[in-house]
This record gives sequence, structure tokens and C-alpha cells, in this order.
Amino acid sequence: MENLKAHWDSIYSTKQSTQLSWWQDIPKTSLKLIHTLGLPKSSRIIDIGGGDSMLVDYLLREGYQHISVLDISAIALGRAKDRLGASADAVEWIATDIRDFHPSSGYDLWHDRAMFHFLTEDEQTSAYHAVLRESINKNGFVIIGTFSTNGPKRCSGLATQQYDREKLKLTLGNDFQEIRSLTIDHTTPGGVIQNFQFCCLQKIPILK
Repeated sequence: MENLKAHWDSIYSTKQSTQLSWWQDIPKTSLKLIHTLGLPKSSRIIDIGGGDSMLVDYLLREGYQHISVLDISAIALGRAKDRLGASADAVEWIATDIRDFHPSSGYDLWHDRAMFHFLTEDEQTSAYHAVLRESINKNGFVIIGTFSTNGPKRCSGLATQQYDREKLKLTLGNDFQEIRSLTIDHTTPGGVIQNFQFCCLQKIPILK
């Protein structure tokens, strides 16, 4: 786990944001899916593996009041905080491995673009799923984007797992019902096309 943290710290220490393959000036797909949910501005939102993504900037501008960003690299989060300046004080920054995360309260939206596909072993995805179940409020939503079956098998020096719609739903378990799925092409800053699978799901209430 420490080696994984060191790996990502090294990447964020040696590359500018616009050199990272996942970089987006505008996170269009994520924002589009979030907008379809019609969430109140008071909703609790967490961005998993957010690093120094621009998503938090846009959510703040749109008036969302309770945003958390989680990443294993404190260096990545530090870059986002520096970029936001005083606005960073309105965000909860969580520097930890997602598998070690224990939320103090629930979230209405769990967003993960390009983190989940780095978990390539069953025990890793099971640990992620356990944290996800613990974290989502009743009727809460999940937006997750991974490399599709046409996507890369490696990224940033690490192996990745590819997903289609059915495999992603199966991996996340029966706790969630699908609202929408789509595949999109992401063009990296270097001009490489990467195909992503996105799924938007809602937690199924437990009937008693």
C-alpha cells in the first residue's frame, strides 16, 4: 500500500496536470450525468480518486455546498487546493487509500472517474465495494467511469481492469440499480484515444 502511495506521489511530483493522461479541462461527461440527477445543492458529494481533477472547481461554481475529494496522494490534493485558493476551505480533502476509508457520515453521490479500474484483484474490488456500501445514503447515487473493454490495459505504469456495462454492474453488486450507461472516447493531452465505460446507478433501499 505504501508503494502505491509512493507511486502516485511520484507521478504528481514529476508531471504537470496537463501531462497526465486522464486530464480534462472540463469534465463534461461527469457533469452531464450529475446534472441529470437533479441533486439539491446541499447534497453530500465525494469524488473518489479525484486528485487534482477540475470537477471540484465546477461543482463549487454551481453552488454545491458539501464536497469531499479523496485521493491516495496528498501531493495531488495539494495541487488542487493551491489551484482553488481560498475556495479550497469549502472542500473536505481526504488523503487515504479508498480501501482504508471509513466515512463519518453518508454521501448522496459517489463519483469515481478512472480510479476503480486500477483495482485488478478480487480482494481489492471487494474492499472497494464494502466501503461504497457503507458510504452511500439511502437512495444515493453512484457515477463510475472505467476503461471499457476497448480501453487500455495499462495506465501510468500500472495494470488496469477493463469493464463493459454488465461486468461493471456485476462487480458493484446487487445493491444498486442502473439508471444510465454510456461509453465515451477520452482524448488524452498527448492525443491518444481512450474508451471509457460510464455507469450511473442508484442504491436500492433495503426492505424490512
